[in-house]
Amino acid sequence: MTLTNEIVKQKLIEKFGDQLTNWEEPYNFLTFTAPKDLNIKILQFLYDDETLKFRFLTDLTAVHYPDRKGEEIAVVYHLHNLEDNIRLRFKVYTDEEKTEVFTATALYETANWLERETYDFFGVHFIGHPNLKRIMNVEEMDYFPLRKQYPLEDQTREDKDDEMFGRGGSIF
Repeated sequence: MTLTNEIVKQKLIEKFGDQLTNWEEPYNFLTFTAPKDLNIKILQFLYDDETLKFRFLTDLTAVHYPDRKGEEIAVVYHLHNLEDNIRLRFKVYTDEEKTEVFTATALYETANWLERETYDFFGVHFIGHPNLKRIMNVEEMDYFPLRKQYPLEDQTREDKDDEMFGRGGSIF
């Protein structure tokens, strides 16, 4: 039997029911949303099930949605079943004031560094992580640089010429 997105979706719905939402398949990439307190149960099910076999964590990151009150931070998991070459993505949302999500390090060794990077840039606290500290930025940093809380450029700067960037005046 060839594993398809429909089979994966059916097995997930049988196990978790209507707790999983926002099903999509952009570019044949099965995607859904789950409650954040189910992230490890879902990962464990996807890993253990002998039909699904999602045993490779391709990526783990976050996205900041400042306009989504109460769920400003999305933690995004990308998994791959290497035998059947099927990928999936799922997201869990958390409040930017209390960004606690359970760690996946016991299941996927790659989660160790990926969760540290996600903490470093977005401030997601992975509960149970064995060494959650900054991985690229200095420890003294008191902010998370990939959150959309800062202007893209300093509007008070006088040392830049907007014409050089195609913003104002004619280039000819």
